[in-house]
Amino acid sequence: MSFPEVTAANVAPVLQNDRMVKVGGVDVDGQLRGKLMKKSKFLSIATGGFGFCSIIFGWDQQDMDYPKELAICNEENGYRDLSAVPDLNSFRHPDTREPVCACPRGLLKNATAKVEAAGYRAMARVEYELCHFRIPNDRFPASGITSFLQNNSFDSLPSLTEGMFGYSITRSLHSEDYHDGIFDACEQFHCDIKEWRAKSGPGAFEAALQCSEAKDMADKASLFKYVVKAYGIKHGITPCFMAKPRHGLPGNDVAHLSDLGRQFLAGLLTGLPDIMPLFAPTINSYKRLVEDFWAPNTVSWGLEHRAASIRLITPPTANRNATRFEIRVPGADANPHFVLAAIIALGWHGIEKKLEIPVPPLPKGEDMSGASDKSMPLAKSLKEAVATFTRPDSVAREVFGDSFVEHFAGTREHEFRLWEEAVTDWEVRRYIETV
Repeated sequence: MSFPEVTAANVAPVLQNDRMVKVGGVDVDGQLRGKLMKKSKFLSIATGGFGFCSIIFGWDQQDMDYPKELAICNEENGYRDLSAVPDLNSFRHPDTREPVCACPRGLLKNATAKVEAAGYRAMARVEYELCHFRIPNDRFPASGITSFLQNNSFDSLPSLTEGMFGYSITRSLHSEDYHDGIFDACEQFHCDIKEWRAKSGPGAFEAALQCSEAKDMADKASLFKYVVKAYGIKHGITPCFMAKPRHGLPGNDVAHLSDLGRQFLAGLLTGLPDIMPLFAPTINSYKRLVEDFWAPNTVSWGLEHRAASIRLITPPTANRNATRFEIRVPGADANPHFVLAAIIALGWHGIEKKLEIPVPPLPKGEDMSGASDKSMPLAKSLKEAVATFTRPDSVAREVFGDSFVEHFAGTREHEFRLWEEAVTDWEVRRYIETV
C-alpha cells in the first residue's frame, strides 16, 4: 500500500473515507502520546495547528510530574499549551511552531540539516531485539499486565516461547497471526520490516527495518514499536523492549547504521561517554551493558567485532556499497530520534573538527576489557552517565546546546532518584530475616 503525498490542498480528499484521525507526538522517552480527533476537527487545524499540552515534556513514563521545574513545562508558565502543526507528509506526528529544545523530532532534524547543508545524506537502519510474554490467564488482558504484576512476581510471567533457539524457523509459528499481522501493518505504515528472526532466548526475536534516511528512520522505528504493542494487545501477547528483561539472559539492543568515514567514527568515539543517557536512558539500561553478553561497555571499535561498541562492517564480509558502522550501545528502550540525532551530531562534530580516532581497534578474538583494550569504560549507571552528560565541557552541550542538556538531564535525575528511593524485592528477600 502506498500513501499519496499529502498537502493542504488534498488532505480532505485523502481522508474522505475516514471518520477519525489519530494525532500524536513523541515524548522524551520515545513514547507516542496524542489523541483521536473527529475528521472535521482535524481538517480545521491541519494547516493552522492546535494547542497541544506541554505536559508531554513534563511527565515521566508513569505520568508523574518531574520534581525539578523544567523550562518547557512548569508551574510558572501554567503548564502551557504548545502550538502544534501536523506533519501532513507523515500522517503521524505534530511539529511545533516554536522551537522546543526537548522535541525528539526537532533535535534529529537539526542534526541532519547540518549534514544535508554540506551535500550529504545521513542513512540509517534500525534493528530491534525484543522479548515476548503471555498473560497466564484470561483475567488479565495484555493491556492489563501492570495489574497482573501487582499481585504476581515477574518470574511467573511465561515467555511466548521457552528455551534458547536462535535463528529457529519454527518459533514464529507459535503465534503466526501475530507475526504476520505485524509484517502487514508495518508495510502499510511505511516502516517495512526487512528481516524478522528468532534470537537466542525465551520469547526473543529481532526485527530489522528497511534502511532509509535517518530523519525518516526514527519515525519508522517509533511506529514499529507502536504496531508491535498494538498487535500484542489483540493477541494476548506483551512485547517487551526493556534493555535487560531477565537476569542471566541476553538483553535487547538496537543497532543504528551509518556510513560517513574515519572522522565520523572519531566523532562517535570521542563523544560516546558524554551522550550515554541518550543511548541508555533507564535504570535497567545498564543491566544490559555488562561483559559476556556481546554488550559493549567501553569506548571501543573493531572490524566485524560484535563485542565492540562500534562494529565496522566492510569488504570482504560485506558489499563495498554496504560499508557501514553498527552502533551497538543503544538499547531497545532508547528513544530512536535521540539516538539517531546523537549519532549524526557526534559524527558530524568529528568531521567539522577533523578529529582523529582516539583508540586502536579491538583485535579479533579480543573482548572488551581484555589485555589489549585500552579504552575508556562507559558509565555503569544512569546517575554516572548523567553526571558526565552535564559536565560544563561535555560534547553533548557543544552539539545539542545547554537548554536540551538541562531539560533531558532533569528527566533522568528524576528517574534515578525514584530508583534510589525504591525498596526492591531482592532487598526484602535478602535481608528480611538476616539483618
